[in-house]
Formats: sequence, structure tokens, C-alpha cells
Amino acid sequence: MGNFIEYLKTKSFRNNLIAAISTVVVLLLIAFFSLRFYTKHGEGLNVPEVKGLTLAQAVSKLEELGLRYEIDSVYIMDKPPGIVTDQDPDANTFVKGNRTIYLTINTAQAPNVKFPDIENKSLREAQSILESYRLKVGDTTYKPDVARDVVLEAYFGGQLIKSGEVLPTGSTINLVLGDGRGNEEVELPNLTGFTLNEAKFSLKGLMLSIGTITYDGVITDTANAIITTQFPLPADTVTKVKIGTPVNITITNKPKN
Repeated sequence: MGNFIEYLKTKSFRNNLIAAISTVVVLLLIAFFSLRFYTKHGEGLNVPEVKGLTLAQAVSKLEELGLRYEIDSVYIMDKPPGIVTDQDPDANTFVKGNRTIYLTINTAQAPNVKFPDIENKSLREAQSILESYRLKVGDTTYKPDVARDVVLEAYFGGQLIKSGEVLPTGSTINLVLGDGRGNEEVELPNLTGFTLNEAKFSLKGLMLSIGTITYDGVITDTANAIITTQFPLPADTVTKVKIGTPVNITITNKPKN
């Protein structure tokens, strides 16, 4: 033990200790500066704002700064096609050179979606379903039915549409709803002698409709043809039918005076 302590006091030990410490310090400095050089410490770029630019403008900006990019797409009905709608990282984020910037652009072509089943759903439920399918609710009209604000029919572009049919995303759907008055009754008018247009006008005011039209003979002038019979039949006493009931009629040529 005594010899070891005496050795610690020697010049040889001091020289060896200094050499070892110097070696460690040199190795640490080499590692530190090598890491700075490898990572280009303190050097970088601010990501430019490219949202709202066309894809060509965005790509030009990124390439000027030596940044790479990858492109994804989305369809937003209210935005022009070819516009950058999102970017990652966000603008003014500090990044290294050659970093990849992820761009999302708005496509010109709307993707298709299958029309969901909304028949007999409440208006609120139907609106929620349509929104989840990225479809829009347009006009709502009512027709007689026992259920109120329940979807009876759906139309796209004036055509009746059923679940499973394919539509462009963002399409506007018009709905026909029940008015909750399906059990109410109205007086049945006597349509004998009416023209077809007069009958339609009369029935519409009572929330009734024309049913089957039967032609008695060859009708030469449909606009002036008159109704000879109807079903249900009007009676001497007041006859009542449910709202929405179709009235079947027979028409014939109006007799010449």
C-alpha cells in the first residue's frame, strides 16, 4: 500500500494522468464537433406558407429552398381544384434542408359515394347520415302521411334515388317528408264535367291527387276532355276520404255544341 502511495507522488504518475485526461478531452471535442458537422447544427430553414397556392406555385417555392415534397389529395366542393389545402409541417416551422413537406391538394373530380338508406328516418337523423356521407340536404317538401318529419322519398337532380345508388360526393339531396296529417279526412269533390287541369287544381287544394286515368274512346284534345266518372264516387251525402287519397277518373272528348 505504501509503495502505491509513493507512486502516486511520482512525476511519472502525474504525466500519465495528464495524458489520460488530455486524451479524454480530445476525444470528447472530436465527438462534439463531428456531431455538429453531421447534423449541420444551427443550420436550417423556415417552411414557407404554401396553403392557398396552386400546386405548381407551392412546388416551385419548396424546390427553391431544397425541400422535398409528397402530395395527397382531398375533395372540397367549395374550393377551386389544384389548390393546396393543407401542409405538414406548418408554415414557419424550423426544419433541416432536404426535409419532406407533405402537401394536400383539392382534386377537380369528386369521389363517388353510395347513397345511404334514409327512408323512414327522421329528418334530423337523415341530415346526420347524409352529412357523414358528405352529401348535402337541399329542399324539403311535405306530403300526407301519418308520420311527421319522416323521410318518405329522396331526389337527386329531379330523379327519385334509392339507397345503394352511386352519387358524387357533395351532391345535394331533396327530401319529401310526411306531414303527420295522413289520418285526416277531407270532403271528396264531384269532378264530373271538369277538365283534367281543373280536376288537378281542385284536388291539390284538398291535398288529394289524380290516380289512374281511363280514356273513353280516342281522345283528340286532352286539354279539353272532360271527366265522366270518378272513384271513389261522390255521394248525395258528404263523402270524406283521407288526405293523399288518389282519385281515379275516366275522361272523354268534350261534346261539341
